[in-house]
Amino acid sequence: MHIAVEPSILYIGTPVVLVSTRNADGSSNLAPMSSAWWLGWNCMLGLGAKGHTAQNLLRERECVLNLPSDAMVHHVDRLAKLTGSDPVPPHKQSMGYRHHKDKFGISGLTEQSSESVMAVRVAECPLQMEAVLEQVHDFGHRPDKAPGALAFEVRIVRMHAAPSLLVPGRDNHIDPDRWRPLMMSFCRFYGLSGELSNSTLASIPEEAYRPVPHMKR
Repeated sequence: MHIAVEPSILYIGTPVVLVSTRNADGSSNLAPMSSAWWLGWNCMLGLGAKGHTAQNLLRERECVLNLPSDAMVHHVDRLAKLTGSDPVPPHKQSMGYRHHKDKFGISGLTEQSSESVMAVRVAECPLQMEAVLEQVHDFGHRPDKAPGALAFEVRIVRMHAAPSLLVPGRDNHIDPDRWRPLMMSFCRFYGLSGELSNSTLASIPEEAYRPVPHMKR
Protein backbone atom coordinates (compact mmCIF):
# COMPACT_ATOMS: atom_id res chain seq x y z
CA MET A 1 0.00 0.00 0.00
CA HIS A 2 1.37 3.40 -0.98
CA ILE A 3 1.57 6.37 1.36
CA ALA A 4 1.85 10.09 0.56
CA VAL A 5 5.42 11.37 0.92
CA GLU A 6 7.17 14.72 0.37
CA PRO A 7 10.88 14.18 -0.45
CA SER A 8 12.96 17.36 -0.47
CA ILE A 9 14.26 16.50 -3.95
CA LEU A 10 12.95 14.39 -6.81
CA TYR A 11 16.26 13.23 -8.28
CA ILE A 12 14.89 9.77 -9.03
CA GLY A 13 17.91 8.73 -11.07
CA THR A 14 19.57 10.33 -14.11
CA PRO A 15 23.02 10.33 -15.75
CA VAL A 16 25.67 12.67 -14.44
CA VAL A 17 26.74 15.27 -17.02
CA LEU A 18 29.85 17.44 -16.86
CA VAL A 19 28.85 20.64 -18.64
CA SER A 20 31.77 22.62 -20.01
CA THR A 21 31.27 26.25 -20.98
CA ARG A 22 33.44 29.28 -21.74
CA ASN A 23 33.89 32.00 -19.17
CA ALA A 24 33.74 35.65 -20.20
CA ASP A 25 37.57 35.81 -20.19
CA GLY A 26 37.83 32.80 -22.53
CA SER A 27 38.83 30.29 -19.85
CA SER A 28 36.92 27.06 -19.27
CA ASN A 29 34.29 26.26 -16.68
CA LEU A 30 33.23 22.75 -15.76
CA ALA A 31 30.16 21.85 -13.71
CA PRO A 32 28.57 18.53 -12.77
CA MET A 33 24.80 18.24 -13.03
CA SER A 34 22.18 15.53 -13.44
CA SER A 35 19.00 17.32 -14.48
CA ALA A 36 19.27 16.36 -18.13
CA TRP A 37 17.23 14.37 -20.62
CA TRP A 38 17.44 13.72 -24.36
CA LEU A 39 14.92 13.36 -27.17
CA GLY A 40 16.42 12.75 -30.59
CA TRP A 41 19.46 15.01 -30.87
CA ASN A 42 18.12 17.67 -28.52
CA CYS A 43 18.64 17.80 -24.78
CA MET A 44 16.98 19.68 -21.93
CA LEU A 45 19.20 20.93 -19.11
CA GLY A 46 17.87 22.20 -15.80
CA LEU A 47 20.16 24.74 -14.10
CA GLY A 48 19.89 27.38 -11.42
CA ALA A 49 19.32 30.72 -13.13
CA LYS A 50 22.08 32.55 -11.24
CA GLY A 51 24.70 29.82 -11.53
CA HIS A 52 27.92 30.35 -13.45
CA THR A 53 27.13 27.65 -16.03
CA ALA A 54 23.72 29.16 -16.74
CA GLN A 55 25.20 32.62 -17.20
CA ASN A 56 27.89 31.26 -19.51
CA LEU A 57 25.26 29.42 -21.57
CA LEU A 58 23.11 32.54 -21.90
CA ARG A 59 26.09 34.57 -23.09
CA GLU A 60 27.97 32.06 -25.26
CA ARG A 61 24.93 30.03 -26.44
CA GLU A 62 26.93 26.81 -26.61
CA CYS A 63 28.40 24.12 -24.38
CA VAL A 64 29.70 20.55 -24.33
CA LEU A 65 27.86 17.77 -22.51
CA ASN A 66 30.51 15.35 -21.29
CA LEU A 67 29.21 12.03 -19.93
CA PRO A 68 31.55 10.39 -17.42
CA SER A 69 31.72 6.64 -16.86
CA ASP A 70 31.19 5.14 -13.42
CA ALA A 71 34.97 4.75 -13.15
CA MET A 72 35.28 8.56 -13.05
CA VAL A 73 33.23 9.02 -9.89
CA HIS A 74 36.11 10.42 -7.81
CA HIS A 75 36.99 13.01 -10.47
CA VAL A 76 33.38 14.16 -10.53
CA ASP A 77 33.08 14.29 -6.76
CA ARG A 78 36.06 16.68 -6.55
CA LEU A 79 33.85 19.26 -8.28
CA ALA A 80 31.12 19.04 -5.65
CA LYS A 81 30.38 22.26 -3.74
CA LEU A 82 32.57 24.33 -6.06
CA THR A 83 31.32 27.22 -8.16
CA GLY A 84 32.80 29.46 -10.82
CA SER A 85 30.78 32.37 -9.44
CA ASP A 86 32.74 35.01 -7.54
CA PRO A 87 31.37 36.07 -5.14
CA VAL A 88 29.61 32.86 -4.21
CA PRO A 89 25.81 33.38 -4.27
CA PRO A 90 24.27 33.46 -0.77
CA HIS A 91 22.21 30.29 -1.22
CA LYS A 92 25.35 28.39 -2.21
CA GLN A 93 27.33 29.90 0.66
CA SER A 94 24.76 28.47 3.04
CA MET A 95 25.41 24.99 1.59
CA GLY A 96 29.18 25.28 1.93
CA TYR A 97 30.12 26.08 -1.65
CA ARG A 98 33.36 27.90 -2.43
CA HIS A 99 34.71 29.62 -5.51
CA HIS A 100 37.29 27.81 -7.62
CA LYS A 101 38.10 28.90 -11.16
CA ASP A 102 40.30 26.03 -12.35
CA LYS A 103 37.74 23.22 -12.36
CA PHE A 104 39.78 21.06 -14.72
CA GLY A 105 42.85 21.33 -12.52
CA ILE A 106 41.12 20.48 -9.26
CA SER A 107 39.24 17.54 -10.79
CA GLY A 108 42.29 16.06 -12.47
CA LEU A 109 40.58 16.14 -15.86
CA THR A 110 41.98 17.29 -19.21
CA GLU A 111 40.76 19.91 -21.65
CA GLN A 112 40.30 18.76 -25.25
CA SER A 113 39.49 21.10 -28.13
CA SER A 114 36.05 20.82 -29.69
CA GLU A 115 35.31 20.81 -33.41
CA SER A 116 32.08 22.81 -33.71
CA VAL A 117 31.94 24.98 -30.58
CA MET A 118 34.43 27.04 -28.59
CA ALA A 119 33.74 25.28 -25.28
CA VAL A 120 36.20 22.45 -24.63
CA ARG A 121 35.55 18.74 -24.15
CA VAL A 122 36.63 16.57 -21.22
CA ALA A 123 39.18 14.18 -22.71
CA GLU A 124 38.53 11.42 -20.15
CA CYS A 125 34.76 11.25 -20.75
CA PRO A 126 33.80 8.36 -23.07
CA LEU A 127 30.92 10.35 -24.58
CA GLN A 128 31.13 14.04 -25.51
CA MET A 129 28.36 16.09 -27.12
CA GLU A 130 29.03 19.52 -28.58
CA ALA A 131 25.83 21.55 -28.39
CA VAL A 132 24.31 24.91 -29.27
CA LEU A 133 21.54 26.69 -27.40
CA GLU A 134 18.12 26.78 -29.06
CA GLN A 135 15.63 27.90 -26.40
CA VAL A 136 15.53 29.02 -22.76
CA HIS A 137 12.50 28.74 -20.50
CA ASP A 138 11.81 29.77 -16.91
CA PHE A 139 11.47 26.68 -14.75
CA GLY A 140 10.15 26.03 -11.28
CA HIS A 141 6.85 27.91 -11.37
CA ARG A 142 4.93 28.01 -8.10
CA PRO A 143 2.25 30.27 -6.64
CA ASP A 144 4.40 31.86 -3.94
CA LYS A 145 7.71 32.45 -5.70
CA ALA A 146 9.16 33.42 -9.07
CA PRO A 147 11.05 30.66 -10.93
CA GLY A 148 14.66 30.34 -9.81
CA ALA A 149 15.82 27.94 -12.49
CA LEU A 150 16.09 27.82 -16.25
CA ALA A 151 15.43 24.98 -18.68
CA PHE A 152 17.90 25.13 -21.56
CA GLU A 153 17.09 23.30 -24.78
CA VAL A 154 20.33 22.54 -26.58
CA ARG A 155 20.89 20.81 -29.91
CA ILE A 156 23.74 18.38 -30.37
CA VAL A 157 25.86 19.40 -33.37
CA ARG A 158 28.76 16.96 -32.96
CA MET A 159 29.12 13.81 -30.89
CA HIS A 160 32.28 11.92 -30.01
CA ALA A 161 32.54 8.42 -28.56
CA ALA A 162 35.43 6.32 -27.34
CA PRO A 163 35.95 3.54 -29.92
CA SER A 164 35.77 0.96 -27.12
CA LEU A 165 32.04 1.76 -26.73
CA LEU A 166 31.05 0.98 -30.31
CA VAL A 167 29.52 -2.22 -31.61
CA PRO A 168 32.29 -3.90 -33.67
CA GLY A 169 31.82 -3.15 -37.35
CA ARG A 170 29.11 -0.52 -36.74
CA ASP A 171 30.64 2.96 -36.50
CA ASN A 172 27.49 4.77 -35.31
CA HIS A 173 26.14 2.27 -32.79
CA ILE A 174 27.03 2.48 -29.11
CA ASP A 175 26.95 -0.87 -27.34
CA PRO A 176 24.94 -0.48 -24.11
CA ASP A 177 26.80 -3.46 -22.67
CA ARG A 178 30.04 -1.48 -22.98
CA TRP A 179 28.70 1.85 -21.74
CA ARG A 180 28.73 2.26 -17.98
CA PRO A 181 27.36 5.74 -17.17
CA LEU A 182 27.74 7.39 -13.80
CA MET A 183 24.25 7.84 -12.38
CA MET A 184 22.93 10.06 -9.61
CA SER A 185 19.93 9.06 -7.52
CA PHE A 186 18.84 11.32 -4.66
CA CYS A 187 22.28 13.00 -4.74
CA ARG A 188 24.15 9.69 -4.42
CA PHE A 189 26.35 8.05 -7.07
CA TYR A 190 25.38 4.76 -8.70
CA GLY A 191 26.30 2.68 -11.72
CA LEU A 192 24.36 0.19 -13.81
CA SER A 193 23.98 -3.42 -12.76
CA GLY A 194 23.60 -4.85 -16.27
CA GLU A 195 20.67 -5.55 -18.59
CA LEU A 196 17.63 -6.95 -16.81
CA SER A 197 15.54 -8.25 -19.70
CA ASN A 198 14.98 -8.14 -23.43
CA SER A 199 13.18 -4.98 -24.57
CA THR A 200 10.44 -4.87 -27.18
CA LEU A 201 11.48 -1.33 -28.18
CA ALA A 202 14.99 -2.58 -28.88
CA SER A 203 13.58 -4.57 -31.81
CA ILE A 204 13.02 -1.30 -33.69
CA PRO A 205 16.11 -0.52 -35.82
CA GLU A 206 18.08 2.31 -34.25
CA GLU A 207 18.25 4.13 -37.60
CA ALA A 208 14.47 4.59 -37.47
CA TYR A 209 15.01 7.24 -34.78
CA ARG A 210 17.55 9.27 -36.74
CA PRO A 211 16.25 12.86 -37.16
CA VAL A 212 16.46 15.03 -40.24
CA PRO A 213 19.81 16.80 -40.71
CA HIS A 214 20.50 18.58 -37.47
CA MET A 215 24.18 19.40 -37.28
CA LYS A 216 24.19 22.85 -38.85
CA ARG A 217 24.89 25.76 -36.55
